[in-house]
Amino acid sequence: MKKYVIIVAGGKGLRMGTEVPKQFLPVGGKPVLMRTMEAFRAYDEALEMIVVLPAEQQAYWQELCHNHAFAIPHRVADGGKTRFHSVKNGLELVDDDGLVGVHDGVRPFVAREVIAACYHEAETRGAVIPVVDVVETVRHLTIDGRSTTVNRADYKLVQTPQVFAVGLLKKAYLQPYTEAFTDDASVVEAMGVPVSLVQGNRENIKITTPFDIRVAEALTGCSI
Repeated sequence: MKKYVIIVAGGKGLRMGTEVPKQFLPVGGKPVLMRTMEAFRAYDEALEMIVVLPAEQQAYWQELCHNHAFAIPHRVADGGKTRFHSVKNGLELVDDDGLVGVHDGVRPFVAREVIAACYHEAETRGAVIPVVDVVETVRHLTIDGRSTTVNRADYKLVQTPQVFAVGLLKKAYLQPYTEAFTDDASVVEAMGVPVSLVQGNRENIKITTPFDIRVAEALTGCSI
């Protein structure tokens, strides 16, 4: 079965406090986005990769690939005004059959076993996302300005890659955009399609702050 991954890398680095977009920041001497792509390459060399980047960042990405002798085959799609529109642009480069994953470009430490589980389960379930347990105490804010403790066992933290049958995801992305679409699973669920869960890995952090970069540097030398 044909497999694709759309790697969404549209960050502008604002929360990093840097001019360099977060997906291009070096971790262990290599841009974050390259490490993310290497994780998928390690899973399946035949996997077709589509990287979604803002048009104004694509020349810089090509320069980085040249400077790092980075040769993993991939195609580039233009980023959109929201994540929804970016994924939709990436889907235009995907054929109508097979499986397609969508992954955050700034999650370089996704485990190979998690990627494999997502694609494997999607073959029969059609829509699969990785999740991890909530380990902190969680409180719910109420409209009267108060808060109450909730049972954390009732909640999961969602990661990527989120993997779907291509036809299903393309149909979902024909829907008009709403702010309720926070990830691909929410887009699919809006059609009434259930989403299955698999166990993610806690190291699969989303790098968005300077603290995350420090954690990533520590993880770079670890076996994930």
